[in-house]
Amino acid sequence: MKKILLKDYQEYMGEFIDINNNSSNIVKNSKHIPYETLLINHKELLDKNKKYFLYCNGGIKSKKATNILEFYGYDVTYVSKDNN
Repeated sequence: MKKILLKDYQEYMGEFIDINNNSSNIVKNSKHIPYETLLINHKELLDKNKKYFLYCNGGIKSKKATNILEFYGYDVTYVSKDNN
């Protein structure tokens, strides 16, 4: 699983997706797609030719979603607030 720190993310790197239930607006121009919606509708919401960066406040859901979507063939990176 690829990982990046939130402070190191830059918009040119790919699309930032906030998967919290309520958008945290932590990154300008990010998309808000709740965890369950993303996993159920990934075929309609994501493009396998694009890069995605997944974030949630606690990190648990974004780690899980990154692993699942990576298994399905998407280029996804887990975004962490810190080094955990």
